[in-house]
Amino acid sequence: MDDQSIRVTEREALLMHASGRPGKLEIHPTKPLTTQRDLSLAYSPGVAAPCEQIARDPNLAYDYTAKGNMVAVISNGTAVLGLGNLGALASKPVMEGKAVLFKRFADVDGIDLEVDTEDEEEFINCVRFLGKTFGGINLEDIKAPECFTIETRLREMMDIPVFHDDQHGTAIISAAGLINACDLTGRDLKDVKLVVNGAGAAAIACCELAKALGVKHDNVIMCDSKGVIYKGRKEGMNQWKSAHASDTDARTLAEALDGADAFFGLSVKGAVTQEMVEKMAPKPIIFAMANPDPEITPEDVKAVRSDAITATGRSDYSNQINNVLGFPYIFRGALDVRASTINEDMKVACAHALAELAREDVPDEVAAAYSGRRLRYGPDYIIPAPFDPRLISSIPPAVAEAAMASGVARRPIIDMDEYRNELSARLDPTASSLQVICDKVRGNPRRIVFAEGEEEKTIRAAYAFLNAGYGTPILVGREEKIQASMKHLGLTDAKGIEINNSSIGPRTREYSEYLYRRLQRKGALMRDCNRWVNQNRNIFAAAMVACGDADGMVSGLTRSFYSTYDDVARVLDPAKEQLPMGVSIVVSGGGHQTVFLADTRIHETPDALEMADIAVAAAAKARKLGHEPRVAFLSYSSFSGREGGRCEEVRKAVEILAERNVDFEFDGEVTVNTALDKEMMKDYPFTRLSGPANVLVMPGLHTADISSKLLQKLGGGTVIGPILMGLEKPVQIVPRDTTVSEMVNMAILAAHDAIVGR
Repeated sequence: MDDQSIRVTEREALLMHASGRPGKLEIHPTKPLTTQRDLSLAYSPGVAAPCEQIARDPNLAYDYTAKGNMVAVISNGTAVLGLGNLGALASKPVMEGKAVLFKRFADVDGIDLEVDTEDEEEFINCVRFLGKTFGGINLEDIKAPECFTIETRLREMMDIPVFHDDQHGTAIISAAGLINACDLTGRDLKDVKLVVNGAGAAAIACCELAKALGVKHDNVIMCDSKGVIYKGRKEGMNQWKSAHASDTDARTLAEALDGADAFFGLSVKGAVTQEMVEKMAPKPIIFAMANPDPEITPEDVKAVRSDAITATGRSDYSNQINNVLGFPYIFRGALDVRASTINEDMKVACAHALAELAREDVPDEVAAAYSGRRLRYGPDYIIPAPFDPRLISSIPPAVAEAAMASGVARRPIIDMDEYRNELSARLDPTASSLQVICDKVRGNPRRIVFAEGEEEKTIRAAYAFLNAGYGTPILVGREEKIQASMKHLGLTDAKGIEINNSSIGPRTREYSEYLYRRLQRKGALMRDCNRWVNQNRNIFAAAMVACGDADGMVSGLTRSFYSTYDDVARVLDPAKEQLPMGVSIVVSGGGHQTVFLADTRIHETPDALEMADIAVAAAAKARKLGHEPRVAFLSYSSFSGREGGRCEEVRKAVEILAERNVDFEFDGEVTVNTALDKEMMKDYPFTRLSGPANVLVMPGLHTADISSKLLQKLGGGTVIGPILMGLEKPVQIVPRDTTVSEMVNMAILAAHDAIVGR
């Protein structure tokens, strides 16, 4: 299901897809290809060896190639989202997006393929021959009823999983919700009277899976646009609808809902009225899953039935039926046991695993996404949150076990506990933690001032910040210039963005007086303070934050970090008992490893005490983002024993931490390759580190800044930050070459700091 609560404009979406390298995917090699020897091993003549082995035993393709972790995301574009038949090429952005979700949530390599035909036979004939390339096939956005035939025949022809997510994804998540809703209302599935409104691919799949869970065929009534699908009906029927025809006198949706226990809506906005809901059984279960607008809103349901349990396809209501809870993890489990298909047992297992996960105690990082409200199993929490980090280690094992029990697994997993550990290690927690931060800010919007308000990039970032629901952006600048830029950018609906001119602002005089009180004994005259506030937008923005008119600020596009920081430091002090510093977060190209670099911004040659304080603060930041910190103090040699210089300061910093009895692992001095390489670390069995470090404390600012920027430009990964820490109020200073998305992220981090405190 789409996330409808985050509003984006058409222009924003187009800019995102077109910026930098067009699209959302690229391919990276997993082996070194630097020297001629590397190339000889990877291609000719070395590649002949695995070719011969696979020819002898086809199963070895899973050992020598990427087949076992590759899923083809395939469409002909006949039912693209809610947009209809746009054709194969126009479906490509959606298929790329689906491939990205596979990677993000389950570390599955998805490759999109758009097949330019509406002919069933041609489509089937194209896809059937791809089985040697991929470990699984995810069919997407194919219209009904052709999607039923295509999936059924391909499953018969191919010896790898074929899964039409538009059908089964929604069915699995709704089934999980139904299991828990019945549990909470004291119902037995075999006694539930269910009404399904809609007779497309998703509706039929939901109906079939509900029956597989135990709902009796005679207790289910399906409706389409012509009314109830009853035995003997001739109009608008096909074989798939006929399979769910009911022996009933009901002919309308209203008649079907009279006395019904549960409702699944996969139809259109407004299909259900409050009068219909009133006539349902006590404690009705209402899953109104039409997107973007449900058949009836939860508010309208609650107005007439306070005892109802509701779910929708939207993230701005409780109990979102979101396909991303299913398909990545189903394929993960299926691939890991080399399943020949995804059968009903595996889908049922997935639904039960999701239902069981929702009943478990919710970890803090998930609760934080809901404004810190402690989520507990109940009417408003019957389905896990999409960014719950436990999904990766909970759902695939259940799917894998079902595959093994039903006889479709070709490589059984022997040690399930070890498998769960491997799954947890597949995904770095940083992405989930950052999403939790985003969700928390969305639940607690803040006022963030963008100091360089006349810059086009700043305006776009402010607009995106507003539309995503993170709070109120305040642009500092001349209103006429900003309005002209907005018009040029096509940002016509900018209500909610505030504009504040530093020279004529309503509180400019108060800001000057505040600054004068701070600096009058440090050489500043009142006229100096007036000039700084009137003419320096960074000082004006920082004063807004200091005086409580904004919760945080973002700047840095037009001036160097140090010029901007000096401006801010005139207005804001370091937080009590904290050291101002910068932390850069480096996420590897594969997304499997995150390293925190500190200090990458403030201290040119930190002494031992400062390095120790930097380590403590950086470790705390790492822990907040879901990592158990292991700190390495870096140098040009490992445990050299050299006297003087930075090596000695590093060793003193280690001693200081040892005296403090900190609650994280640390050691030094070590080289960066020793810190990050488990094998090299074995040369030093006495080290305090139990594994590769994930927090690297640099011996000086030159090293830190150069390292982080080299990684950003050449490393193939993502560098977030530097994140400014340690000031009394939230401030983030972006690099001058920052992107709009990066600037929005820094604004979110400033807002989050304002929520949780410094």
